[in-house]
Amino acid sequence: MLWPMPGLDAGFERGVWAEQAGYDDVWLCDAEGLQDPITLAAALGVATTSIRLCTGIVPVFNRPPPLLATAVLAAEQRAAGRFVLGLGSSTENMIERWYGLNYDKPLTKVRESVGLLREILAGQKTNFDGETTSSHGFSLKESPSALVPIFLAALGQKMLQLAGEIADGVVLNDFTPPDRFGWALEQLNIGAKRAGRRVEEIEIVKRRAFLVTDDEHDAREFFRRYIALYASAPAYQNVMIELGYGAEIATVKAGYEIRDRAAITAAISDAMVDRMYAYGDEDKCRGILKSDFDLGIDTVIVSPQARSAAEFARSAATFSVTNVHSKPN
Repeated sequence: MLWPMPGLDAGFERGVWAEQAGYDDVWLCDAEGLQDPITLAAALGVATTSIRLCTGIVPVFNRPPPLLATAVLAAEQRAAGRFVLGLGSSTENMIERWYGLNYDKPLTKVRESVGLLREILAGQKTNFDGETTSSHGFSLKESPSALVPIFLAALGQKMLQLAGEIADGVVLNDFTPPDRFGWALEQLNIGAKRAGRRVEEIEIVKRRAFLVTDDEHDAREFFRRYIALYASAPAYQNVMIELGYGAEIATVKAGYEIRDRAAITAAISDAMVDRMYAYGDEDKCRGILKSDFDLGIDTVIVSPQARSAAEFARSAATFSVTNVHSKPN
């Protein structure tokens, strides 16, 4: 996963490097005011030849499906058969505070956006009226060169079931820890059966944040602050409560009310950090990656966590083909 923040050397050039280093995919985030992922995918499509280019994750609220389809078309034509559109509902904080849009009926919005997008990308003229989305008389002037897979980001029960029902793949993240993977698979299976298909037809992807370091104490403190930030969003608060951290989230909420950052961070226990995040030296992190594949995950998105270009480069290089194959399984 690229993270094109200034000073990290984690943008376009790193994407070209990833293909040379043997990565199967490059995942392009839509967050924090970074470069637009579909635009970046189009650029990488010209500069690469084989690597899959995936968005992770474009919010469905930001662009109406006809506009999104035109961007997808531009990217896919420059990476024929290599582009994957990752979509999600995002969070109320981002959609309403950052973008000034209404965060209404996210589950319905995702369902309707996927349905309308598939019609448009298939070359149909729109005639769609839903609860959250509508379009009439729009069609693309040309079609993608290949079918564009649509993956959905999912955390909670309803979104996991929706992904199982309508998506080509599902994208989990660190808030679906290994001990909760079985439950997530059950929800996907419920949705898949609803659509008359098997869960094995869905590509299961997990974004995995790695901090490759020799200082595990520093890494734990880094991720403690990371969780505290996520815990400001109601959607993630609900997930953490489901994971059994109701008391911790109550303390976090109280801390945010009085803007006591020390109390917020202190509420995040070592156990929470260690359950969800991956850190340590190269051998330890490669072992964690292997355990994710052993669990049954099809694609693990390596998301290097870094505060400098050197840190990002170390984490990225840890999982290059040369380094992985030089170690025993």
